[in-house]
Amino acid sequence: MKVTVQDAEIIKDIEPQQIREYLQSHGWHEDRLFLDNATIWHKQAAEAGEFEILLPSTKNLGDYLPRIREVIDIIAISENLSHLEVLGNFINNYPRLKIQGFVTQIATPHEDKFSGEITIIGRVFDKLRKIKTELIDHDYILAIKAYQERLPIVCMGDLVKKNDIFILKNLRDFQIENI
Repeated sequence: MKVTVQDAEIIKDIEPQQIREYLQSHGWHEDRLFLDNATIWHKQAAEAGEFEILLPSTKNLGDYLPRIREVIDIIAISENLSHLEVLGNFINNYPRLKIQGFVTQIATPHEDKFSGEITIIGRVFDKLRKIKTELIDHDYILAIKAYQERLPIVCMGDLVKKNDIFILKNLRDFQIENI
C-alpha cells in the first residue's frame, strides 16, 4: 500500500521554484511553455518509459493544488519513491507535527536558566532526520533522562526546515513514551 498526501495546507506551501529546481537536479528536462501558466517537463525512465509533468508557473491558479498533487504523484512513480519521500524535498514548514524519536544530543545548558538545545532523531516524511529544538525547565530534565536511559520521546511542534536543518518550534507536550 502506498501512502499519498492530500493535505492542502502542506501542498499549498510548496513553491513552483522549489519543484523546478528539484526537476532540474533529478534528470527532468523542461520542454516548453504551456498557455503562459505552466511549463511541460519530461523524463525518460529506464524501465517505465517517458514521464510528463505540467508544472504551474504560479500558485495563483485555481487548479494549483490538484496540479501539485499530480506532480508529486508522477515524481513518486517515475523515481520509485513514496509520496512522503517526494514531499520531504519540498516542505519548509509543517505546523502541528507529532514527532516520535530519541534524544541523541544535549547541548550544555544556558547559564542564566535551566534550558538548552537538544537534537532528536525522528521520522519526518518517511526518513529518519535530525531535529533541533530548545527546551526549558522540566522538559529539559526529561530530555536529559531520555538521553541517558535511551528512552523514546514524543512531542508536538511546528517543524521548520532552514538550510536543510529541521528545527522544531513552539514545542509542546514533550514526554517520555511508555513510562
